[in-house]
Amino acid sequence: MPFDKGSLILANFTAKIKDTGEGVDSTIEEDAKKLGIHDPTRKYEPRLVAVGDSWVLQGVDEALTKADVGQKVSIEVSPEKGFGMRDHAKVRLIPIRRFGDKADQLSIGAEIEVDGRVGIVKLMSSGRVQLDFNHRYAGKVLLYDIEVVKALSTDDEKIKALVHRRMPIEMDKVDLTIEANSVSIKLPNDTYLLEGLQIIKRAITNDIFKYNKNLEKVLFVEEYLSQKPKEETKAETKEEVKEVEAKASS
Repeated sequence: MPFDKGSLILANFTAKIKDTGEGVDSTIEEDAKKLGIHDPTRKYEPRLVAVGDSWVLQGVDEALTKADVGQKVSIEVSPEKGFGMRDHAKVRLIPIRRFGDKADQLSIGAEIEVDGRVGIVKLMSSGRVQLDFNHRYAGKVLLYDIEVVKALSTDDEKIKALVHRRMPIEMDKVDLTIEANSVSIKLPNDTYLLEGLQIIKRAITNDIFKYNKNLEKVLFVEEYLSQKPKEETKAETKEEVKEVEAKASS
């Protein structure tokens, strides 16, 4: 059964360039290793996608609207529905001296940020650098293998997945309490010092309201526990009991 726009699903993807077979991306660790794009710092798992909301490339989004859970599909994604066509106006020659102390770090294929845009070093000669500000895969036809692993249907699993998308924590470590039209979210203590936590919370809240239409209130709960050693706490409790007993007998 086709998915409606905004349906939340978990899906696996493996993408490569059609002409060369070069790996582009994969959510499956074994595939990433085969394609030579494995990142040991990354956790490989199905990706959360809001179907039809441009969380993935247009060509992939269109394929997902027609897919079923458990179905595996292979598609071609044209540049128009992928990373766009190449624009020669985005290739520039820049004097090496402009990079100052960072000039020694320049090398063919390196990504360099200039004026808020990231370009790829294509050539270096005569004191100048040719930078290509097109996306690395612009103009390329991509091959995608896609599998819809699961469709999220309950508020509980949707909210946990939306939190996981924005924060580096496991879904089973997100503690939820849903009552009527509100949800309380208790996050692990090790997330309290995350950089930009308030901005992240706001983004999660916006996602929850968008994809859980019946919810009207989101609460984030922080819990702090005493750091006293257990033995010290027990000793204090015993002294309190003795004090109470002494008062009762007097």
